[in-house]
Amino acid sequence: MTEPLLLTRRLPPGSAARNPLRLPLGADARTRLRGLRQSLCGRPLLLQLPRGEALAPGELLSDEQGGVRVLVEAAPEPLLLVRAADALELLRAAYHLGNRHVALEVREGELRLLEDPVLAALLEHRGLVLERRREPFQPEGGAYAAGHGHHHHHADHHSDHQGSARR
Repeated sequence: MTEPLLLTRRLPPGSAARNPLRLPLGADARTRLRGLRQSLCGRPLLLQLPRGEALAPGELLSDEQGGVRVLVEAAPEPLLLVRAADALELLRAAYHLGNRHVALEVREGELRLLEDPVLAALLEHRGLVLERRREPFQPEGGAYAAGHGHHHHHADHHSDHQGSARR
C-alpha cells in the first residue's frame, strides 16, 4: 500500500497548481479537516489541517513543503431539488426544514437538500414538487458560518437560545 500523502497546509486563494491531485468530498466530509481520504486517482491522503473553516470547492491543499498540490472538489451527492408553484410555499418549506436544522442549498426558485425519504414525504405532503438528482451539494453556511458554506457553533450559541426564550 502506498504511504499516505500528509496534507498540512491550506494554500491562499489564487494559488496556482499544475495538474493537482483531485479530492472530491461531499458537503459533510468538507467539514472534517483531519483523517484519511483518497484522491480521485486512488492516492491515499492524510489530512492534518489546522482547525477552522470547512474546505471549499476550488481550494488547494499541500504538504508541508508546498510541493504537492491537491484540489478540493464538491463530490456529487444524492439530492432532492424542491420547487413550488408559489414562492410563499417554497419559503414555508425553507422555514420547516430550517426548524429541523436541515442543511440547505438555496437557489433562485428552488431548495436543495441531501436526499432523505422522511423529508421527501413531508415536502410532497405539503404539495411541493421534488426532483431527485446526483450533483455537488453546497449548503448555506448558517447563522454562525464565516462564509464558506458550513456551520460553526460559537461558545455563546447556547446562551443566545436561552436568552431569546426568556424574552
